[in-house]
Amino acid sequence: MTVAFVFPGQGSQAVGMQRALAECYPVISETYREASETLSFDLWKLVRNGPEETLDETIYTQPAMLTAGVATWRAWLAEGGEPPAMMAGHSLGEYTALVGSGVLEFTEALSVVNIRAKLMQDAVPENEGAMAAVLGLDDEAIQQVCDSASEIGVAEAVNFNSPGQVVVAGHRKAIEHLIALAKDAGARRAIMLAVSVPAHSSLMLAAAEKLSETLDETTFLSPRIPVICAVDGIAYGDGDDIRERIKRQVSSPVRWVATIKGIVNRGASSIIECGPGKVLTGLNRRIERNLHVASFDSPDVLREELNGVAE
Repeated sequence: MTVAFVFPGQGSQAVGMQRALAECYPVISETYREASETLSFDLWKLVRNGPEETLDETIYTQPAMLTAGVATWRAWLAEGGEPPAMMAGHSLGEYTALVGSGVLEFTEALSVVNIRAKLMQDAVPENEGAMAAVLGLDDEAIQQVCDSASEIGVAEAVNFNSPGQVVVAGHRKAIEHLIALAKDAGARRAIMLAVSVPAHSSLMLAAAEKLSETLDETTFLSPRIPVICAVDGIAYGDGDDIRERIKRQVSSPVRWVATIKGIVNRGASSIIECGPGKVLTGLNRRIERNLHVASFDSPDVLREELNGVAE
């Protein structure tokens, strides 16, 4: 069985996440301790105890999700798990994949992500940006409601997550209007997301430009494990290629359907979500119904995959 690992991004965070894993695998809390020393605040305390509204701020969500994914990856390796044939990450999760594949050191990635989060937070005034998930409309219908909502402000499709599930982002008032339009157009659901910035929209262009300066000063090695880029579904090349392509990531849509299709086209028959929650597992199942999918959200699943129980 050819296995791929995928790493979640913002939206999968939750107060108390990874508590059960930490009780079984000491490397979980050790990784948070390493992150806390790099960030100069107690990240593990925030993740364990909240408050939720603080964890949901992108300046905390991004380093928390990077750390959570790396901690899970380290737990897998510590227990003797085999490296996968390829990796990918959803949005912020791409940085986790780059750590797992040896492109970036964890602490260096953490520093970059910390800067990325602050630039994204500062790109739009507080409470003026928003993201929402729209379920039950095809891509053409989504584009139509985006065009209509754009009369009020920026409203763009930014995450093509699965057939019939698209995330939109832009100015809060435009996104609120888009939610109403989507429901009128027949959407099954249209809901605001617990993300404090309109990621992957054109409102992030200034942040992307400033982040480029940091990325130019960062060493990117060639991946030891292939990483599929979530902007286009095509594998990254060497370190220089990764640096140039990831510069565009923060202001470009996430094409998760294309990413999973790219993974499957490279021979994967099993995709494991390496991090908290089961968001990607649900998306992956809807994209490719014949895949074996699982999430390392609990110690039991991690043990099953280690023992080869899950088929």
